[in-house]
Amino acid sequence: MIPGRILLIINRYSRGGQIDLDAVQARLRHAGFTVEMVFPSNKRSITELIHNYRHNCDRIIIGGGDGTLNAAAEALLASALPIGILPLGTANDLARTLGIPLDPIAACEVIAEGRLHRIDLGCVNGHYFFNVAHIGFGVTLVRQLSAEIKKRWGILGYARSAFTALRDRSSFRAEIRTNGRKHKTRCSQITVGNGRHFGGGLAVAHDARIDDHTLHVWSLEPLDLWELIALAPALLRGRHLEHRRVWHRRVQSIEIHTRKPMPVSADGELATHTPAKFHLLPSALAVYVPTSYENAAAAHSKGAGI
Repeated sequence: MIPGRILLIINRYSRGGQIDLDAVQARLRHAGFTVEMVFPSNKRSITELIHNYRHNCDRIIIGGGDGTLNAAAEALLASALPIGILPLGTANDLARTLGIPLDPIAACEVIAEGRLHRIDLGCVNGHYFFNVAHIGFGVTLVRQLSAEIKKRWGILGYARSAFTALRDRSSFRAEIRTNGRKHKTRCSQITVGNGRHFGGGLAVAHDARIDDHTLHVWSLEPLDLWELIALAPALLRGRHLEHRRVWHRRVQSIEIHTRKPMPVSADGELATHTPAKFHLLPSALAVYVPTSYENAAAAHSKGAGI
């Protein structure tokens, strides 16, 4: 790997944003990099920072959680530069999907090793996402999961907010259009997944990957409280798709229509409303990954005949 110039963007407002930044910079400089560190004032300013610095660097490192990465997605795509991830958020689902260590110094080691792997990017109504987009219960959970709860409870905040959101769950009618077919359903949630993990470690599907050029879409019919609780272990393993009340397809594009406009969340952020048009950008971004993920990706490609 040839050392170069790094733009290091740190979200100081993320849960892990108060890390030892001197140690982070020291590790990157020890690897031979020149580091320019900047602090966005808010998530919207991340795009401006990437646009202003992209001609003065040859790599970009994002220090933050999934929301920070989501805010940077459009600008990262436009820059066409390699991306490093310092997981400083609460769930860090993209880092989990890629096997990136949650310890910042260990994550720097991954970047220093220089193994790049191309990943897919999802898009809904012009809004990009790495992990998942939700309609229904998932959006209710996003609204319940405040920054204060994340900071105070950490990853446990997801479970706490989920139990609160369960009291407000409701069902809705939707029409899912894909591959020239229509599926009409009454459900409590629709999820469209690009990556593997969401919600702090739940699995989109047992075989979901962020480099398989596939979106996983599934809808969940209304269940009572005890049925939902019983489904939780399957969600951790991605085996919920085997449940008789779950409808699932693998697609590259999809449209979801509801009787009234409903909010759509993307990577834990409210993004748009239905009708929602989804499509996939295969191999859109180059990201630094550990050897273990690169080897697993190579084995998957060989097994799939890619």
